[in-house]
Amino acid sequence: MLPPALSTNFLRGTNVLLTLFAATALLVAVSIPSQAAAPHNKHMSMAKPGTPIQLLPEALGTYEWQISTDSPEARAFFNQGMQLRWAYNMPESVASMVRARELDPTCAMCFWGEAFSRGSFLNGGMSAEQAAAARIAIRQANRLKADSSPMEQALIEAALVRYPEDYDPAERRPVDQAFADAMAGVYAKYPNNHDVAAVYAVSLFLLENRRGYRDLADPDLQRLHGVLTGVLAEDIKHPGACHLYIHATESSQKPELALDCADHLASTVPVASHIQHMPSHTWNEVGLWGRSVRANIAANNADRRAAQGKGFSYGPTHNLHMLLFAASYDGQGAVATQAGKDYRKYAGDAQFEATTLIRFGRFDEVLELDHRPKGGASAAIYDFAKGYAMLKSGSLRDAQDTLATLQDYAATTDDKIRFHPAKNVVGVLVNILAGEIQLTEGQTEAAIESFELAVALEDRLDYDEPEPLPFAARHWLGQALLDADQPTKAEAVFRAELKDHPHNGWSLFGLQQALAAQGVSDNSVNDDFEQSWARADIWLTGSKY
Repeated sequence: MLPPALSTNFLRGTNVLLTLFAATALLVAVSIPSQAAAPHNKHMSMAKPGTPIQLLPEALGTYEWQISTDSPEARAFFNQGMQLRWAYNMPESVASMVRARELDPTCAMCFWGEAFSRGSFLNGGMSAEQAAAARIAIRQANRLKADSSPMEQALIEAALVRYPEDYDPAERRPVDQAFADAMAGVYAKYPNNHDVAAVYAVSLFLLENRRGYRDLADPDLQRLHGVLTGVLAEDIKHPGACHLYIHATESSQKPELALDCADHLASTVPVASHIQHMPSHTWNEVGLWGRSVRANIAANNADRRAAQGKGFSYGPTHNLHMLLFAASYDGQGAVATQAGKDYRKYAGDAQFEATTLIRFGRFDEVLELDHRPKGGASAAIYDFAKGYAMLKSGSLRDAQDTLATLQDYAATTDDKIRFHPAKNVVGVLVNILAGEIQLTEGQTEAAIESFELAVALEDRLDYDEPEPLPFAARHWLGQALLDADQPTKAEAVFRAELKDHPHNGWSLFGLQQALAAQGVSDNSVNDDFEQSWARADIWLTGSKY
């Protein structure tokens, strides 16, 4: 859904010169792995042809992987490459590994590191081009392995199956399975080596569906968790294990399992934007919205520093999206609306600028917007915001016309919003707008039914972080029930919403109102609201504007 945006770093372009030991020099593209499964992460920086990467120790953490080499410089570039691999800065990781094996052409693990960095990762598959370059690298590692440690030899031998000749990205499952099986053997021999365990976890996660909810009772997930927690029990700051563990728990029944490592992850690669961002995947799920806001401000700052060659950028639009989402639930209107504006400037898409303004009731500013996307789901979401603002500004007929257009779109579209059917996401907005129009016309029961339809469509959306909309349909349903003098039903709606988005002030305020209408005051709810809304910059009069 999101249009490509340029992720800045001191690396740009697509090619890295591959100088192979005892082989002819080859020019192989350092292309970005396929991002079809995760469109919001397309925006990775790339290497300019012939531009060597430099060490940037001030942007990195203390993580080290000791390898067999007599060159301190090669070791330093290898460690930079691994930190960037754990941070998903794949092109920069590849470039670091290439530089490491240029400095020590006899370093088998430097060639292994290059191959590992070119391979599939959680957000993208390995292209045929990457696989070909990785195959050259891992075969060279295999030729050089005699002077490596037994553990390094085992890692190199296990990786040989990952880069077969004539690799077909469309048929990656057997290759991923073979790699996981081979790494299981290495892990069995070296279960206490944290880096072996992290690589094994990578291989296991490649066998999992990237999207959707995860069941803690799933034996495969339990195996993955067991490998990762074995590392984190002894090294809570391992960047690879912690990064994966957040992803492996965020959509499970207990996202709080990753809270400990989320507290430490940002320090492991201090100026890699994705590492700064990742704890928010846990914090959003448990309702630590203020921490999520700070994490994504740090990620955005890392993206900006990368533009000056002082850091590493990955997924800058994703970071801005997460920032506006978390700030919206935290009541930080200024931060949220600025992030929406920055997203529009960066990606050329004003949908989030429009929806955050709706979230905070800034209808006059919505009407002033003049950045309608060219079409598709982004345009429909933008149009919803315009129609809603028209309604709130007294233009009922314009809102009705907008609703009719949106209804036609939702009924006929096959568009996607990331991986969500646009008809469902826009359908939520259609029913919110329809309900508001019905309230304006005095049709309270019809409005409640519309809001219930919005909730039902929202509940059908698969797990996503952040979600496509910076508000919840239950905020409208609960408020409508309150206004219709149905506080018991409103209470149930707000309590259900708090299970989905814990500790958000919109729902807590609605719950307070629902309880007060029943003559009840709950100190736990009051305290939760006071703490959760402590950073808010708005005064609430309801659970929606």
